[in-house]
Amino acid sequence: MDVNDEAGHRNSGPGSRGAVLVVGGTHGNEINGPWLLQTWRRGAVAVASGDLAVRAVIGNPEALAANRRYIDRDLNRSFDRERLADTESPELEVARARHLLERHGPTGMEPCLVAIDLHSTTAAMGNSLVVYGRRPADLALAAGIQQRLGLPVYLHEGDPAQTGYLCERWPCGLVIEVGPVAQGLLNPAIVQQTRLALEEALAVLAAARSGRLRLPEHLVVHRHCGTLDVPRDGQGAPSALIHPQRLGRDWQPIQPGDPLFLSGSGEVIRQPAGVERTWPVFINEAAYGEKHIALALTERDHLQRQASWLTELEGVARRLEADQRGGPL
Repeated sequence: MDVNDEAGHRNSGPGSRGAVLVVGGTHGNEINGPWLLQTWRRGAVAVASGDLAVRAVIGNPEALAANRRYIDRDLNRSFDRERLADTESPELEVARARHLLERHGPTGMEPCLVAIDLHSTTAAMGNSLVVYGRRPADLALAAGIQQRLGLPVYLHEGDPAQTGYLCERWPCGLVIEVGPVAQGLLNPAIVQQTRLALEEALAVLAAARSGRLRLPEHLVVHRHCGTLDVPRDGQGAPSALIHPQRLGRDWQPIQPGDPLFLSGSGEVIRQPAGVERTWPVFINEAAYGEKHIALALTERDHLQRQASWLTELEGVARRLEADQRGGPL
């Protein structure tokens, strides 16, 4: 759903202006975000944009058409600089990542300065945010949304096995993650929760643009500290399941001795004694089976607000273009 395909190149230096990029369908079988953007584009639904220019884009249109997560590889792991520099790569998603940056990157033909990536999950994550690393502007945006809606924040960092995320290639960005919903299934509650979080993200950016944004003293995050896979046999097949008491309990702590997995014979595999309390997220996410991830483990933390958070977000937001059309460009 790229818009204005015939637009010419714009000179986009460090002080240049740009829009907000909203991406749906980075994973092609997560269809609720794309549905929201497509109906918004047609004028069939109104999304409050905070008077900011928004470019609404389908991340992986080929995968969306095929109702598949991806064609060759995960688009949301295809934005690392080394992979983007490989112009000989035959993978569709690498070419798509390069195209999105050439067109909508901060120095692209239709420059954007903030990326908001809409996702859904089969896990019971509710309405939540994902932030990659600790860029001040990202933390400020997450804190502003959390202050308004109370959404949990998954801080993904320090995992060399998982890199190349879309949002990292824009000066500011985060993921809106909503679930549970089956892959390839439209759900009005998921669409509404996605819309709510998107509108608040745009409202926070608008407040930062006008100098009216005030941030809370702390940002509560769930910091990534590792993953767990289900036990497997010698052939690599699962030999146990996630325990029923774990299912649907994302963001709720696991204590030592709590059940984690259940074998076919009924044996309960528990959280080892002496292990610190952790908070699991993305429990039994369908797409993570291929990555051998049954759940991600996090530690809850309170990040003290830093002056740089607001300074950095305001610096980006003041360069955002105003909406001249009443909807996504």
